[in-house]
Amino acid sequence: MGVVAWIVVGLIAGFLARVVVRPGKQMGCLGTIAVGLAGSVVGGTLANSLAGRGSDIAAAGLGGSILGAILILAIARMLD
Repeated sequence: MGVVAWIVVGLIAGFLARVVVRPGKQMGCLGTIAVGLAGSVVGGTLANSLAGRGSDIAAAGLGGSILGAILILAIARMLD
């Protein structure tokens, strides 16, 4: 069940981040999940760093995943 939950959170976070940052850019389902999962790791790492628990790599909740995915897509947009 854990893997399925990660995939669902990644899909939701990636989709919402795409809507906010790159609404016209086409991306497949796997790309959306990958951005969401990467966003979860980025969001969790930033949250741990800001909370003072070190820079451990961890998964974030849905909100952190969305924010991390938005950050990743914003950087990708600047590099395009």
